Amino acid sequence: MASRSLPQRAVRAVGESPVSERLARAQELAYGPLIERVRRSPLHTDVLGHSLHPSLTDVTAGCWLSTSLLDLAGGSESRRAAALLTGFGLLASTPTALAGAADWAELSGYERRIGAVHGLGADSAILLFTGSLIARLRGNHPRATKLALAGNLVIATAGFLGAHLALHRGTARRTPTAERN
Repeated sequence: MASRSLPQRAVRAVGESPVSERLARAQELAYGPLIERVRRSPLHTDVLGHSLHPSLTDVTAGCWLSTSLLDLAGGSESRRAAALLTGFGLLASTPTALAGAADWAELSGYERRIGAVHGLGADSAILLFTGSLIARLRGNHPRATKLALAGNLVIATAGFLGAHLALHRGTARRTPTAERN
C-alpha cells in the first residue's frame, strides 16, 4: 500500500478532528438562519449540474492574487489598481461565501468537518483583505501588502481544502431537479 502524501494526511486529520466537529457546530449556530435563506436562493442551484461556489471562488481569489502581484511587482503607480482589486475581491467574496455556506449545509461527517475548516479559512482571508483595504485607504501600503500576502496564503490553504471536497469527494456535483424525478 502506498503511503499518503503530507497534504493527504493533513486533509484526513482535519476531516477526523473533534475540533473540526466543534467548529462545524459553532458555525451552524452562528450562520444557521442565513444558510437556510441562501439554500432557497439562486446561489444554490442545480441548473449548472454542479455547485456555483467553485466558479465564484475564481473571481474572489483571482482579484486577491492580482492584488498581491501588483503590490510586489507593480510599483507605486499600481497602488490604486491594487486597492480596487482588493475591494472587488471583497465584493465577490459575499456571494462566494453564501453559495459555499449553502453547499456546506448539505454535507455531513468527514466532508462537513473539512468544509467547516475551509469556511473558517475563507472567513479569515476576508478579514485579512478587509484590513488590507483599510490600510490602503489610510495610505499604509507596506501594511496593506503584508495583510494581502497573509490573506493569499490563508485563501490558498482554504482553497486546497475546498478543492479536495469538490474534486476528490465530489461535493460540488448537482443532479438537476428534472433528472431526479
